[in-house]
Amino acid sequence: MTPRHFKGTAVLLLLAAVLVFTSAPWFGDAWTSEYTYAYEPAASGVAGSLVSTNPIEAGVSAPSAPTPSPSAGSKTTEPNTVMQPDEQTLSKRVTEYHIDVKLDESGRKLNGDMIVSWTNPGRKPVSEMYWHLYPNAFQSTKTSFMRESGGKLREDNATANSFGSMSITSLITEQGDSLLPRLHYVQPDDGNPDDQTLAKLRLQTPVQPNKSITLKISFEVQLPEVFARMGYSNNFVMAGQWFPKLAVYETAGTRGRAAEGWNAHQYHGNSEFYSDFGIYSVNIHVPERYIVAATGFQTKPIQTSGSYKSYQFYADDVHDFAWAASPDFVYEEDSLSAPGIPGVRIKLYLDPLHANLKDRYLHAAKSALVKYAQWYGQYPYSTLSIIVPPKGGNGAGGMEYPTLVTAFAAEDDNPGYSLERTVVHEIGHQYWYGMVASNEFEEAWLDEGFTSYAEDKVMETEYGVVPNLALESSYMTDPAPLKQLSWSYQSHDHYAENVYMRAKLVLVGIEKLVGDKTMQKIMRTYFQKYKFNHPSTADFERVVEQVTKSKWSDYFRQYVYGNQMADFEVESIDVHTVRQPDDTVQYESVVQVRRLGGSYGPIPVKFRFTDGTTITRSWNGTESTMQFKFVHATPLDWAAVDPQNTNVLDNRHFNNYLKAELPEQTEARWSLGAAKLLDSLISALGW
Repeated sequence: MTPRHFKGTAVLLLLAAVLVFTSAPWFGDAWTSEYTYAYEPAASGVAGSLVSTNPIEAGVSAPSAPTPSPSAGSKTTEPNTVMQPDEQTLSKRVTEYHIDVKLDESGRKLNGDMIVSWTNPGRKPVSEMYWHLYPNAFQSTKTSFMRESGGKLREDNATANSFGSMSITSLITEQGDSLLPRLHYVQPDDGNPDDQTLAKLRLQTPVQPNKSITLKISFEVQLPEVFARMGYSNNFVMAGQWFPKLAVYETAGTRGRAAEGWNAHQYHGNSEFYSDFGIYSVNIHVPERYIVAATGFQTKPIQTSGSYKSYQFYADDVHDFAWAASPDFVYEEDSLSAPGIPGVRIKLYLDPLHANLKDRYLHAAKSALVKYAQWYGQYPYSTLSIIVPPKGGNGAGGMEYPTLVTAFAAEDDNPGYSLERTVVHEIGHQYWYGMVASNEFEEAWLDEGFTSYAEDKVMETEYGVVPNLALESSYMTDPAPLKQLSWSYQSHDHYAENVYMRAKLVLVGIEKLVGDKTMQKIMRTYFQKYKFNHPSTADFERVVEQVTKSKWSDYFRQYVYGNQMADFEVESIDVHTVRQPDDTVQYESVVQVRRLGGSYGPIPVKFRFTDGTTITRSWNGTESTMQFKFVHATPLDWAAVDPQNTNVLDNRHFNNYLKAELPEQTEARWSLGAAKLLDSLISALGW
């Protein structure tokens, strides 16, 4: 039993035991989740480096005669279609990378040469630069990433071979001056001297506003055995965050920033990534038997020299570049054109174990692209690559990069909806991570929560898989503010529960209050306004207020900036007889309901009398307590707050229901639904 399965079973058993004594009878089968929630993989990955023997090309040149495209849906040995860059510019292209990288298969290394240009987007001269050296997270057990993660990401554990590193061997200016002595490791987040994932470079001459600097860098990366986003698994290689990458220089006003400056953080156990948009031209050299998948598209046919072959890839208006290689990839391709999708080549790199599942992967990809384009806006890129890692390589699975995603590894030859859900989720990241490009160091919920929300919509509309939001909200036993540093959460589980699940519930909560149509307008407006612009939580709040024409500061204060959930309970029921003027006897029932968490309304409250009469009242949910009084021919049987679970932020449903009178031996809240759940769990675990 994997740690994930063990935890899930333990949580469900504990939940069932509590619910047996606490929940309401009409919950019934609603407590049986219709899918198993899996913690979503984080954004981009870790990276490596290599020293190439081929010169770095200064630009992208198309071959005189492009190779023909394979027919849609046909199986080919590997793709070899040449494409041209689009003249349209979608983003502020702050960076431009030209990289030449070679895979040393025997040494499990990458050797790279890079020419990078950076344009100062601010209004002040810049005299220093910050570089992310992500592979150094795996140098030792003393790095910040390893200390915080314990050598584990999701259920994937580091092995004895999961050590890797990056070293910059040369750093020179266009004039040939070496700047390597000026490069120093810094640890602004935790002061850990054993962490070398961030470096500061002091420049000889400041870069003036709107001016550029170009540097030539050689680097080497020792690949770890994959457990956290990058590395190798047998002959499979995942190169994510594999090159020295510039941090983001935020201008004044970006994400509410008062003064311009660098936004640079170390690589932490829970942290993801944040980069500027730019251009990437990457020449990849691999042993001849390998097939390469990468961000963007080929601008030259594959070329072979000796025992190696070379791929030239290009991508623009993206903030990262990733690639993978394996001799075992089974390649499939199809094309898609739809409203908001001018034409996309879907490139599928399958593990042989999942070769027969190609139609499921392609259907999931097309469904996601069509829906996201319909709901939010155009997918502007010409390619989308999907990689299925081999068994044992799941550390690289479930990841997102610009125009490239990874599914979970082919561990099972007959996976359930987890196959579709993972593909749908990762493609959702093309919008909230890829184009909107939130700061995942500091506001990860703007990517993960939004993607989880969008994923559920696709799974419901395309596959009929409806999330059990009441069950998911019950997992929120330790809610925390959503807008905080990723490494401020207590653990990876704590991070995932809040940044993925609770963040999604906060968005669903808005939807419940404003309606589906208005929520679609909010999400689309936010995407259209802030694509390619690095927005903040405050920017999203402003969009909500602009679309709804109302203030949302209380909601965001409680559920986004604060750690509230919206918990309501039936506190007490008092029933006594009342003699009427005509000498008849009736019953006065007084019900006290209480708000124990954040305000959220309106909240329905339902009352049922012993003669079968039911009455429903609406409570605005803002007062700390509310009293309801009824005079009726029969006594009140029970009262329930929010019986249909419309309040998705209520994480303690056990107190929503109370009977007016119970036999002494069972004076506790009881849920037939919880009892049925416990019975189902015992049956399921009977093995």
